Amino acid sequence: MKSKRQAKLIELIQQREVGTQSELTLLLSEAGFNVTQATVSRDIRELKLTKTPSANGDVKYSMSAALDDQGMERLSRVFSDGFVSMDNAGNILVIRTYNGMANAVAAALDAMRLPEVMGSVAGDDVIFCVARTPEQIVTLMEKLKK
Repeated sequence: MKSKRQAKLIELIQQREVGTQSELTLLLSEAGFNVTQATVSRDIRELKLTKTPSANGDVKYSMSAALDDQGMERLSRVFSDGFVSMDNAGNILVIRTYNGMANAVAAALDAMRLPEVMGSVAGDDVIFCVARTPEQIVTLMEKLKK
């Protein structure tokens, strides 16, 4: 449950400009997670979220530019909790997830900032992840298997 909640939290801050813990608590509640502000505060600390300037001049939560080993481990856990399988076609990696988990898994993948990943698009249970070359897909698949 914790990893799903944290995956949703990552997804929310990547899709919206969220500036307060109260907003995050409300958005998580709307997404079906019964949380308190204290829980959200712990999640923010564990995920090492930072506040950065938003487009409108306010502040918003963002993933830290540099992830330490613990932060990378958490993102890896979010990824593995939703992961079902993967296969490639040229320079496109197709990742299958449990129903409803593709956005959270893609958000974790994007937050990992792996150099092989140009970008990803998520549906409900599938992610298309693009690399510049087929060789990078092989490297990426090896990293994700670990």
